[in-house]
Amino acid sequence: MKNVPHTVTDAAIATIRDRIEAGAYPVGSLLPAQRQLSEELAISRASLREALSTLEALGMLRIRPGKGVYVESTQATTAHGWQFASQSSPPDTYQMRYALEGFAARMAARAISEVDLAWFEENLAALHVALTENALDEASRLDFEFHMRIVGLAGNATIESILRGSADIMKESQRMPFYRRELLLTTYQEHRAIVDAFVARAPTTAGAAIETHIANAAQRAGVYFPTPGA
Repeated sequence: MKNVPHTVTDAAIATIRDRIEAGAYPVGSLLPAQRQLSEELAISRASLREALSTLEALGMLRIRPGKGVYVESTQATTAHGWQFASQSSPPDTYQMRYALEGFAARMAARAISEVDLAWFEENLAALHVALTENALDEASRLDFEFHMRIVGLAGNATIESILRGSADIMKESQRMPFYRRELLLTTYQEHRAIVDAFVARAPTTAGAAIETHIANAAQRAGVYFPTPGA
């Protein structure tokens, strides 16, 4: 079962992707004209273009200016391809992070110090600059450090070992949502909500905030998975 998409663009991505995977739009075929498709999906042309661009970044479509939009593949990858298929699929990766990091955030909220909070504020400020300047490698590094700082504060050596041992996979899962260029700052906003929960020393809110962040990041990467209560 998939999560309910959060926006009309997400819903369009999910619908078009489902049709591609089901063979309604075969590989090599031309998608319906954008005007027809936007009317059929009850979505604006601008939102449809965002959906098509995302699916192109995921490797499922190819947009040929003046010629139309063609189906490229039934498998979502990313612009650089998912490099870790032999180790973990994207859905499995996000689900692992959802399960482990939600717990870690709840524990971190109980242990966090003023020094830690100052570090998170500096990280947030640097992340905002990196995303604004489209410096995605730097943004990915800051994103990874943000999450691992939380895991370190949780004080569970086993969880930290699992996630650090999967560092390259984690970093790629954090970079994938950045292909939604129009939503780049969403990662910053979601990190802000996590830090606000830490400032309030609110473990339940912190855990829910990071779980929401990971589920939403997965959707921005074109990955949907069931979550408790979804």
